[in-house]
Amino acid sequence: MAHTTTSINISASPEQVWQLIGGFDSLPDWLPYIPNSKVSEGGRVRHLANPDGDTIVERLEVFNDKEHYYTYSIMKAPFPVTDYLSTIHVKKGTDGQSSLVEWSGSFTPVDVSNQEAIELFHGIYKDGLKALQQAF
Repeated sequence: MAHTTTSINISASPEQVWQLIGGFDSLPDWLPYIPNSKVSEGGRVRHLANPDGDTIVERLEVFNDKEHYYTYSIMKAPFPVTDYLSTIHVKKGTDGQSSLVEWSGSFTPVDVSNQEAIELFHGIYKDGLKALQQAF
């Protein structure tokens, strides 16, 4: 199993950041790579479309509004991995005013090396967090 984590500091309170990203259906609000999201199963499954027209289906596994994080798994996606589990977590920054947003994932590569899979998701997380930072 492979794993990657990336984080970014954002000049906004954890509550402000969580208000934007805390909804499981909110990816189109801050992630340019995902222009469309629809939820089903009472909001626990999201159906995403990327610019290439690929469908990504993810399931909400854990949601903690108080501690500002959620964990999700991939049910269907064009990625070369299985057993995907990811968490996005908004924490208080070291200065007490800003936020530290951490996005991490673990997965089992399929027909690619661990390093290739890590680079793929690290790039997605890093670019996503940069887009989030620009929203503030």
